[in-house]
Amino acid sequence: MKCAGSIDARMRDEVSINLDPIQVGGRLTPEAMKAMISWGDGYSVCDNCKKPFRLDYIENPPLKDFHAELAEWLGMAQARTVPGARRAFQQVAGTYVEKGDPVLIGSLAHYTSYLSVEIQKGIVREIPKTSDNHITAEAAAQRIEDVITEFKCPPKLLYIDHVDYQFGNMHDVKGIIKAAHQYDVPVLYNGVYTVGIMPVNNKDIGADFIVGSGHKSMAAPAPSGVLAATEERAEEVFRTTKMEGDLTGRKFGIKEVGIIGCSLMGAPIVGMLASFPAVKERVNHFEEELANSKIIVDALKSIDGTKILSEYPRKHTLTRVDTSGSFDVVAQTHKKRGFFLSSALSKKGITGIIAGATKVWKFNTYGMTKKQAEYVADTYLEIAETNGLTIN
Repeated sequence: MKCAGSIDARMRDEVSINLDPIQVGGRLTPEAMKAMISWGDGYSVCDNCKKPFRLDYIENPPLKDFHAELAEWLGMAQARTVPGARRAFQQVAGTYVEKGDPVLIGSLAHYTSYLSVEIQKGIVREIPKTSDNHITAEAAAQRIEDVITEFKCPPKLLYIDHVDYQFGNMHDVKGIIKAAHQYDVPVLYNGVYTVGIMPVNNKDIGADFIVGSGHKSMAAPAPSGVLAATEERAEEVFRTTKMEGDLTGRKFGIKEVGIIGCSLMGAPIVGMLASFPAVKERVNHFEEELANSKIIVDALKSIDGTKILSEYPRKHTLTRVDTSGSFDVVAQTHKKRGFFLSSALSKKGITGIIAGATKVWKFNTYGMTKKQAEYVADTYLEIAETNGLTIN
């Protein structure tokens, strides 16, 4: 099937069980699919834009109410939508970081955290991970002291992932935030794998900023994300323009500097809006998601030579696994080499694992049913048994 010309119709999630680490939390709801068709034109949401001509003031579609509800849901004073979490990082860094300023970032963080500091010509200092791949409050406090010694001032910002993208491990964000605030260091809570996946409320967390990804974890079209701030920080990160043209005297009302006026328009924001009721509901069932994940993780663990590299018991549905002692052993002599595993999975209707990966790889079980989880687990065991691996 073709969408148009040479563009194939994408049917991955319609015909397969998808384990892709970055895709499963962003699958659209039926409501978001319909919203994309209806509101997909670039400036569609501007139909009813009136003074003060700002996205979060539009009432039809109800974007004004959505922004307020989003902030309340996250336990924050104000929230904005942005074109992806990386733009939220950029907006916060652009508010606080100047050339030569130090910024602390957890050493398991995504590269976009680093780039947001580099844009400002800031200097990154990393918080080291433990031997079991965790970022701790003790390590954060020590690195703040190290920065003070090196730069004669505390870090301008601290970025911490609640769940990192490399292992899917859960980090002590509350302890890290408490440590940072003892030095008056503002903290950006990176919730790209938590906001929209599990309950997140800043009244419990205590961060200065919460960042989420619409297309990774909120069933929204790409590119989309959210940035929420406390009352104190909102005035700074959502500051409005004071610029005035020197010849024309032009002024630009209350346009916000950090997001260059208006950010998320058309399909991305209306898709996020349409999925929001379902997203708010689904976070209340995260324990069920973990239970389904455990079915697959435990099946993989039972294959001799397989190691779960993520923390165990699992606290998130994103998991990193090492099969260099199991499936990769098979790959050394198999006629398809490393591609035998993805090929065998594909024949059973399972997709999302990097083709050819048999050493270290990741998968995400979010959104699948118990029946699907049991099917995937049985499939891995069947592939292992067929290829002579021992199952404990």
